[in-house]
Amino acid sequence: MTVQTNLGGSFTLPNTSIALNRLGYGAMQLAGKGVFGPPRDVDAAVAVLREAIALGINHIDTSDFYGPHITNQIIQQALHPYPEDLVIVTKIGARRPEDGSWQLAMSRQELIDAVHDNLRNLEIDAIDVVNLRMMGDMAKPSEGSLAEPLTVLAELKQQGLIRHIGLSNVTPKQLAEAQTITEIVCVQNEYNLVHREDDAFIDDLARQGVAYVPFFPLGGFSPLQSSTLNDVAASLNATPMQVALAWLLHRSPNILLIPGTSSVEHLRENLKAAALQLSPQVLETLNAIATQKDK
Repeated sequence: MTVQTNLGGSFTLPNTSIALNRLGYGAMQLAGKGVFGPPRDVDAAVAVLREAIALGINHIDTSDFYGPHITNQIIQQALHPYPEDLVIVTKIGARRPEDGSWQLAMSRQELIDAVHDNLRNLEIDAIDVVNLRMMGDMAKPSEGSLAEPLTVLAELKQQGLIRHIGLSNVTPKQLAEAQTITEIVCVQNEYNLVHREDDAFIDDLARQGVAYVPFFPLGGFSPLQSSTLNDVAASLNATPMQVALAWLLHRSPNILLIPGTSSVEHLRENLKAAALQLSPQVLETLNAIATQKDK
């Protein structure tokens, strides 16, 4: 397999030597239906991860509450011992009881246990980046202090179990509070062609040199539906997903993408977005999608 040479360039996390290719991989879909239980085909999941590395991806986003435990165990099975330049980013702040629901897990002990679960299932001594995942309204942040749980992560960082800290599903006000406690290297929020609430936030983070990692870059559990997007994709001989990802790469240089898939074919397809050129006219057309009624 030829290594993919164009993954959207790279972005270096602030005050680190960690240079991440802007097209990475999100491992959520490696678990079973509803991100719960094992996948139907573990070998296929392993193949996707190994192909991601072969294509030059050096940024994998995961969590031990995917499965739970399943996704990290598959990552360990597929890739350990890990390539030297691979950066694994995980998130904590939730748990998955036996009914498959998503429950808040923000107590001091739950956070400590979550970090150790990630360490054990990934078989590593320290986690490159841990995102504190504020639950809010699942995909929409809500205001509230994060000082108490973030202080726990800062202590674990001092102990050497965490190298760097990020935030997920947060507001600019919460970021500002977090930055009084510890350095924040990345923010992971919902953002895509349609959901543009973080436009000003992204620009501010870019000025600070902080990475922005959109989750649900293709709409997540409700894939983006837009006749305009479909028309643009057809005119470029590309898929709507490729165009949506290419638009994000054009949006700001601090944006890092982690599209997920359980298919090697779709993985290769997603990565081709890095080579897709969007003219100013096409970008203007795509930017207008957020204000259109037929999204």
